[in-house]
Formats: sequence, structure tokens, C-alpha cells
Amino acid sequence: MRREREFASLIGGARVPLSGAMDGYSNDVKGFLGLEWEVKARQEGFKTLYNWLEDEREQPDALAIKADRKPWLVVMPLDTFLKMVKE
Repeated sequence: MRREREFASLIGGARVPLSGAMDGYSNDVKGFLGLEWEVKARQEGFKTLYNWLEDEREQPDALAIKADRKPWLVVMPLDTFLKMVKE
């Protein structure tokens, strides 16, 4: 819940109370660009993604990732995303 509130504050969205706990309350944050956001946070999770984004040689702005038979995903720092949508 702490990370959901933090993310909602950063994007100007609203946290959804009881998200995932009761029918009719889906996703964690709503409001920014009309999108519904699911917030995931792990103390030691997502290390590979962070390593790829923080690669000093490549210095990517974003990652395009795909698993077999799954849709493409885009991963980028929130600051990069917010800057992009404000342009």
C-alpha cells in the first residue's frame, strides 16, 4: 500500500482502496492519462531490468522486452516516461 500511494502521488493519480481485495476494485492506481496501473515492488526484485537500464556502456532510455508468445513490454524510468508524455 505504501508504494501504491507513493506512485499515485508521483503521477498525479489516485490510489484505489481495496484493490485486489474485493470485486469491482481492480488495479492499484487510476487517473493518469486515463490508465489503470498495477504497482509491483520487491526489495530485491527486478535486478536484471535495473542492471540493463543502468548499463554505463549502453545507457538506454528504455527497454523493449518480450517473452515467447507474449506481447512486447516497455520498461523505462518514471522520469523518462513523464518527460515523454509532457512533450
